[in-house]
Amino acid sequence: MNVEQRIHLLVRLGEYMKGNSAAWQEAKELAYLRNKWFIPEFINTAVDNIVKAFLQQDILEQLAQQYGVKDDVDNVKTVGVVMAGNIPLVGFHDFICVFISGNHLMIKPSSKDEVLLRHLVDTLIEWNSEVAPVITFAEVLKGCDAYIATGSNNTGRYFDYYFAKYPHIIRKNRTSVAVLDGTETGEEIALLANDIQLYFGLGCRNVTKLFVPDGYNFVPLLEALKAYEYFMDYNKYKNNFDYQLALLIMGNKYYMNNDSIILTENVALFAPVAQLNYGYYNSREETVDILKNNTDVQCIVGHGFTPFGQAQQPCITSYADGVDTMDFLMKLK
Repeated sequence: MNVEQRIHLLVRLGEYMKGNSAAWQEAKELAYLRNKWFIPEFINTAVDNIVKAFLQQDILEQLAQQYGVKDDVDNVKTVGVVMAGNIPLVGFHDFICVFISGNHLMIKPSSKDEVLLRHLVDTLIEWNSEVAPVITFAEVLKGCDAYIATGSNNTGRYFDYYFAKYPHIIRKNRTSVAVLDGTETGEEIALLANDIQLYFGLGCRNVTKLFVPDGYNFVPLLEALKAYEYFMDYNKYKNNFDYQLALLIMGNKYYMNNDSIILTENVALFAPVAQLNYGYYNSREETVDILKNNTDVQCIVGHGFTPFGQAQQPCITSYADGVDTMDFLMKLK
């Protein structure tokens, strides 16, 4: 397949993902049954974002042109991709990049997020049999020329060792933060609530820590976060809320809550599900400088940074961990 054919297939896939075919609806239902964190609302949100930001003709053509993707790749490589499973179709960006580049893709999916991707690959193969040898799945990745692996800090150390002699991109735990100045509008606060709670807060682009000035008024944010009160209808989330609240009470820690999320002052950037950490700053500029150099931070939300409400809406060149995946793939020899 030349690059034009690959782009055509991806655009067609985007149209399919927007549709309501019985097979696609069944796949989405099965994904939720296999992983109760993947509620239908968030599956649809992830799909909508992928279709709008990735699977558009002009976006894909511009990506291919920007990186000089050729119709015929002279030296095709097999790229093994270990995918995470924290939010629906979280590894889809890597999937697109390898496929567009003209290399072969061998996927080790997460058991938490394999239903949707397997269905989409099967659909591509149904449309064009030439996809079958180009995109494959494997429980163990062996014999690849390069690797892209996403996981926890613990699995990251394993990946570093196992893939050391091959070209690789290794991604470990990351999270996102918001730096507030107290001048945020009600609309911006409502959008920040989405940055915090979309996907139950499980994504690396979800805000888990706030940096605020002294005297900051948390009431508007607590009110905005009530939009997600329905999370308490899901046992997995409610169990986390109850557990974290019990820990704070037993530890005699100060906290605020609106009966659906807990805010507590904590130095940690990472926060458990149903909890949002915050801390006060003396200098916004110094705080931002520190955060920009912190390898645990995926993105910063706030005035002058990632706009409110867009943390979970990356564009096709918003590369995870700031590592240019397309550049990596195009330079494989």
